[in-house]
Amino acid sequence: MAHIPYGYKIIDGKAVVDEDEAENIRKFYEVYISGLALTAAAEKIGLKLFHGSAGRMLRNKHYLGDDFYPAIIDKETFDKAEEMRIARAGSLGRIRELEKQEKPKPMVGFTMPRVQLKYTDPFAQAEYAYGLIESEVTEDE
Repeated sequence: MAHIPYGYKIIDGKAVVDEDEAENIRKFYEVYISGLALTAAAEKIGLKLFHGSAGRMLRNKHYLGDDFYPAIIDKETFDKAEEMRIARAGSLGRIRELEKQEKPKPMVGFTMPRVQLKYTDPFAQAEYAYGLIESEVTEDE
């Protein structure tokens, strides 16, 4: 694994909970849910994190437990924190939908008749096949 999330350590090839760090994670969720901002919540529990790092920590689903990582927090706490994060981001105007861009239509169409095996040399056969391709420019609508 390239990166072990905060709160875990690897022992004998298995992820185990680092209880000191896990307690910080639990406190981080509690403090955030109580109303502090991401960086302020991290500072309160003794972690110096930037806003983005604290946000990723808050959204880290490994803390719920999975096939490799044991659970550190319960789903109810995780969901409550995520609900609050989305509500705060929305109230600050930080949630935006990406504009859907229309896919450009190709201006060139290609046609090709059925290719027959004419040569045993693969390069000669490829040259023959590519020579069959016909293109036509279409008008933009």
